[in-house]
Amino acid sequence: MDIQAEKIGPTLAEALAPHRRAIEVFADSGGVRQSARLSRLWDNTFPLIVPPQQKDGRGVAILNSNADTNFSFTNALGMISTGQARRLTAALDRYRQGRWIVALHHHLIEYPMPVAAFSERVGTALVNGSWFQRLLKPYGDRVIVMHGHRHVDWMGACGRLKIISAPSPVMGPIGRATHFYVHSVAGGDDGSLSLLAPERVDISATPAERPERMAAS
Repeated sequence: MDIQAEKIGPTLAEALAPHRRAIEVFADSGGVRQSARLSRLWDNTFPLIVPPQQKDGRGVAILNSNADTNFSFTNALGMISTGQARRLTAALDRYRQGRWIVALHHHLIEYPMPVAAFSERVGTALVNGSWFQRLLKPYGDRVIVMHGHRHVDWMGACGRLKIISAPSPVMGPIGRATHFYVHSVAGGDDGSLSLLAPERVDISATPAERPERMAAS
């Protein structure tokens, strides 16, 4: 999103094209300086925007919620930068009648449900999740937020803001059935975006490999 021009900026391919050689060099040889340059490029790329095709159509905004930290457990911590948030709200304001799916990795909030261990709550929600919720509050009627991270099977709302936490069809224990959802949405006459009853897709359990079979293969 180009805030100054108040319009959608270049496509991802167009934005990365001038930096293609630098990306290739960094991929081959690394380097702290090159990493710093490309880090700024990466930060400025988000949110990725698919604008509504009609003025009251649906758009998609993909955010980078991984916090910029100095240790390897990076994506356990989530945060939305102020620059990224400004670009997101600029897009929402530019398409005032559009309905939006906002996708990110981390939870916005801690969900009102019990957990087996305290560690399941550590690093789950955005560090600045309360601030980000307040930022989205004026747009709540026409926004649905989708995320993964801990993959808690939960759908609900914070005020008028609809939130979907996606279960994972691949992260469950071996030998246990899993599932995911196919979601449908609908636009209301009042400009709102509503979440309809989802279609649940169940995946049968995968039997655990016996040691002798694993050794034979």
